[in-house]
Formats: sequence, C-alpha cells, structure tokens
Amino acid sequence: MLNTLWLGFFVIGAVAALAQWLLGGNAQVFAAMVEALFAMAKLSVEVMVLLFGTLTLWLGFLRIAEKAGIVDALARWLAPLFRQLMPGVPSGHPALGLMTMNFAANALGLDNAATPMGLKAMKALQELNPAPETATNAQILFLVLNASSLTLLPVTIFMYRLQQGAGDPTLVFLPILLATSASTVAGLVSVALVQRLPLWRPVVLAYLLPLALALGGFMALLATLNAAALAQLSSLLGNLTLFALVVAFVVIGAWRKVPVYEAFIDGAREGFDVARGLLPYLVAMLCAVGVFRASGALGYVLDGIRWCVQALGADARFVDALPTALVKPFSGSAARAMLIETMQSQGVDSFAALAAATIQGSTETTFYVLAVYFGAVGIQRTRHAVGCALLAELAGVVAAIVVCYWFFG
Repeated sequence: MLNTLWLGFFVIGAVAALAQWLLGGNAQVFAAMVEALFAMAKLSVEVMVLLFGTLTLWLGFLRIAEKAGIVDALARWLAPLFRQLMPGVPSGHPALGLMTMNFAANALGLDNAATPMGLKAMKALQELNPAPETATNAQILFLVLNASSLTLLPVTIFMYRLQQGAGDPTLVFLPILLATSASTVAGLVSVALVQRLPLWRPVVLAYLLPLALALGGFMALLATLNAAALAQLSSLLGNLTLFALVVAFVVIGAWRKVPVYEAFIDGAREGFDVARGLLPYLVAMLCAVGVFRASGALGYVLDGIRWCVQALGADARFVDALPTALVKPFSGSAARAMLIETMQSQGVDSFAALAAATIQGSTETTFYVLAVYFGAVGIQRTRHAVGCALLAELAGVVAAIVVCYWFFG
C-alpha cells in the first residue's frame, strides 16, 4: 500500500507536469519539481533534528514512569474495565499491562514509541486466540481504540509547529483533545454495538460516565468563551499539562526510590534509536509530497474539492487541510509530510495548517495499524475491525474540522 501511494505521488506529479508543459506552455514546472525535491530533503533533516530531541526526551520520562510503577498502577486501575470490555482476557494477563503502556504512549503523542508496545500487546492477545487466523473480539477492540488514538498530549505535533516557527506550538491542544475524544468514542461505541459489549453495566459506567460528564461539562464551559479566550485557554492548558506531567513523573519516581537520572538515560537511548530509524521514511514521503505539489497535481485535486464545497454554499477554507486527512488512513509518514508541507505553503498559524495539525492528532493511521498489528500475528480475517476503525477515523476528521471553525474560524 505504501509502495502504491509513494509511486502514485511521482507518477501523477509527472503526468500533471507534462500537462502543464504541453497544454499550458509552462516549461518551468520541471525546475520547480527538482527544486522541491532537494528542498524537501533538506527540510527532512531539519525536522529530524528536533524530532531526535523530542522522542529522546519523552521516552526518557516514560521510562521513569514505567520504573516508578505508574504504568502498572494504571493497568491495575483499568483491569475491572478491561474485564468487562474484553471478557476473553484473564485478569492479570500480561496483555493488559502492555495495552495500558500502548495507550499511555499514544496519549502522550508518541505514536512511534506506542507501536512496539502495541505489537507486544497484540502478540500477547494472540496467545489466547483459539483461531489464529481470525481476529478475536479483544484484538479488534484493542486495534480500533489504537487506531482512534486518544491523544491527550500531542507533543510530536507541538514539535512540528515549533520547528516551523509557530509562536505558540500548543495552540492546537484543546482542538486535538476534542477531536481525538470524538474518534475514540465513535470507535468504542461502534465496536460495542457489533460485539454487544455491556456498556450499561455499573462497572463500565463507573469508568465511562464520569469521563463523559467531565467532557460534556468542559465543552459547555468552552462554549461560553470567545475565540481569543479559547486560544489562550488552549495554550495555558497545553503548557501546564506538559510541565505538570514531567514534574509528576520525576517526583513520583524519586519517591519510589527510582534512580531517575539513570532511568531517563535508559529510555532516552531507546528514543534516539526510534528517531534514527524514521529519517529515511520522512525523506521519502516529504520529497514525494513536494514533487506532487510542485507539479500542480495537488492543486488540481484541491481546486476540484473546493469547487464542490463552494457550489454547496459552504466555507472552503478547510479544503487546504484535506491532504493530511486523505492520506492519513494509509500512511502516517505521508500524513506528517502533508502536515509539514501545509505549514510551509500556507503558514504555520493559518487556518489550513491549524486544521491539518488537529486532523493529524485526531486519529492514527488506520490501514497501517491494521496491516502491521494483524500482520505481526498472522491474522487474515479481520471481521468488523476495518469498518469500525474507518468510522472512528471519519468521526475524528469531521470533529477536527468543526472544532477548528469553533476555535479559529
């Protein structure tokens, strides 16, 4: 799938460039494409410099949290909920802790760090699978929740905005929180309906109802604020949450007699290794996207969508953010490339760039998650996993666009 997507960027770009040359007389399009190719290669390295630091930093703090027992405490706290939602997984099974670590990494916006933990969790769930080629209910629920990617602290997106010169990288904190909540709720409810999960049982309601009430009350509070106050609150909560989490990890680690410095260095080494492996993918996708835009092909696609939106009498400013949404189900690296390219071409604090950043933080890469997680354990029959995951993705994208009009429109 990634091969087809990457090749398509170049082939369609070449066809669009030939059309510009032969039909429009624009012979400079080829020079623009070559310039974009090298400019994006340079940009990839610049982005990676900051990405090295970000992943190294957060995986270091996450390792402190692991050794301090924070992750294990979360697993024990969530165990009663998992017993209701995943009745096929025995209490105390290693998969529960691994899933908790995966969700924690996703919540921190460390999607690259979450993948190794998610693969371990899927393999642990596969040990309980009586039909190894068919996905179990527990595996499907885990995958859909993983694909919906509840992101409470999107530090990677903050990093991209910082690298592109945003005055306040955390401006999109609240929009992403609301959009990712919508995708997660849609994913959970869709799986619950298909699997007939007992969401009405007291144990489940004891977990989900307070969260729903808190989110509803929070949205009611936000509804009373104007756009300037919303942006200010998003910035304040983003920075406050980020620093409070760092302090909590370090203080709890020290209280639990964890050698916090050594634990941080241990996790940071892993972050360095993870970041180093991302550079080839980032170069490949950013260069392909740069050629795709420079050829005029991306402009043609967006102009067609924009015309349709305007014909319906709707505001079309969100259209420039759609490239991130269109490729997100297929490739996380392509979506990151589209996000960075939108920031470069439209401006880091433009409506399109803010909407693209919110879309990027609202969901995971559905088909990539399906291919990697199910492929790692040899599952061929995915049952209702694809439909539920795509529904969650659609809910996240729609919510991201609506929320951005609310905050920035």
